[in-house]
Formats: sequence, structure tokens, C-alpha cells
Amino acid sequence: MNLVLDLLLLLFIVVYSYLESLVKFFLPQKKKSVAGEIVLITGAGHGIGRLTTYEFAKRKSRLVLWDISKHSVECRQLGARAHAFAVDCGDRDEVYNCVEQVKKEVGDVTIVVNNAGAVYPADLLSTKDEEITKTFGVNILTHFWSTKALLPSMMRRNHGHIVTVASVCGHGVIPYLIPYCSSKFAAVGFHRRLTAELEALGKTGIKTSCLCPVFVNTGFTKNPNTRLWPVLETNEVARSLIDGILANKKMIFVPSYIGFSLLLEKFLPERALTAISRVQNVQFEALVSHKTKKK
Repeated sequence: MNLVLDLLLLLFIVVYSYLESLVKFFLPQKKKSVAGEIVLITGAGHGIGRLTTYEFAKRKSRLVLWDISKHSVECRQLGARAHAFAVDCGDRDEVYNCVEQVKKEVGDVTIVVNNAGAVYPADLLSTKDEEITKTFGVNILTHFWSTKALLPSMMRRNHGHIVTVASVCGHGVIPYLIPYCSSKFAAVGFHRRLTAELEALGKTGIKTSCLCPVFVNTGFTKNPNTRLWPVLETNEVARSLIDGILANKKMIFVPSYIGFSLLLEKFLPERALTAISRVQNVQFEALVSHKTKKK
């Protein structure tokens, strides 16, 4: 009898959740303030990270900016309190040591944007072992190190926000990006499991968000081009990211319709997915068989 009641309750929750999502889609969402929050952004000297620092600065946050080179971070032009640190995010000891330094010099971080990334476009056999190690070290392992170091203070206050910058490549596959796609799949999984664990622990005051854009014109991937997806500029991705964070949105797809297309892929047979990939015709410069070619 208890199982029947549980199933009925589950059905009610599913229907209610769909109706709630439908209402929220048409109504403007209430956005929180991040003024005074201590925000740590990795990979803050380039691309999405750099533009995201400006978005938080406009909202009067205190900024902790990490990049492989301290000189690449523009603190003076932000118009906000900012602290720059040179950190190799693929190095666990550097991450742990710098978190301790930030705690002493700035205070407890309340929002972390794990944005630093690495990509080496090539077929698997042309990809060097150290490039694979670097990709996973920066794209996913640093999420573990930074979150483990910063989470205790958030849990004590039941307040904070952990942002995972992933990619649409964390939901689908693209040839000649095996390490990158694999690391982004791991990043999406990290976000989902962390979200579930915080809820299980009753830490509902700690929010999580995961950014999944299509190709972004950051310069890391040369000459990206597709038939169906747009190639995004960093400023529009940064705006979408900050809007998602302020609305406590768990999964942020850019453009938003990508989420719907990924949902359809779960129900399509393999032959149809292959045909879609052929029509999509994703192209970028990659090292294939030890020669630079366009995919």
C-alpha cells in the first residue's frame, strides 16, 4: 500500500513540476543580488572568464581572479574590489595553497565559477599524453580541488553558489575532441551529482549552475563553423551565465533551444543521429594524422 501511495505522490510531483516550469517560462524570474559576495573566477584572464568578471563587477561583487598569468587579469579597469592570483588550475597543490591564501587575504569565497579550460583539437592518435592529462586536470579535476577547498565554509553558513562551466560537448560527441568531450561529460556529471548531494545533506542554501554553450569564439578552437548552431561571442555567453546564476538556474544552455534538441537526441535511433551529425557539419581546425586539416 505504501508503494502505491508513493507512486501516486511521485505522479503528482511530476505533473506539478511540469506545470511550475511552464508558468516560470512565461513569468519573469526573480533574481538575487550578488553585491558584496566574494566571487572566485578561474581562467579570469581570457574569454568567458574575463567577460564574466565584468558582469560581477557591475553588480558590486568582490572579485578573486585566478589565471595562469597574474598579468593577464585586468583588475584596475573593473571598477570593483579585485584580487588577482597566478594559479595553474591543473595543479592540485597550487589550488589548495591559493585557496588558503585567499581566505587569509580576502575572506571566505561565497561564489566560485570554475571556468578555466583546456582544449587540444586532434584525433586521438595525434593527441599527446601530456595534453590528455592537462585537459582532464584543468577541465574537471580542478573542479574537485576548488570545490573541496571552498565548500566547508559555504556549508557552515548554508550559503553559496558553485558554477561549473562545461559545454554542449558534455552532452554530445564531436570527432577530434575526445579528451575535451570526455572531460566536459565529467564536468556535467560532477555538477549533477554535487547538486544531488547538497540536497541530500539539506544544504539547500548552496546553489549550483552548469553552463553548456555551443562553440564560443574564444580563439582556443580555430575557425569553428557549423550549419545548425551559431558560433557564439563571449559577451553573450557571459550575459547568459550571469542571468542564470542570478536566477539560480541549474542548467544554462546557450542558446537555450540546445537543451530541447539534446532531449530529442535521447529518443532518436543511431542512424538518425548520424544523419543529423552529417547535416550539422561541424568544422574546426584540428591535427589529424599529424597534419593540420579542417574537420
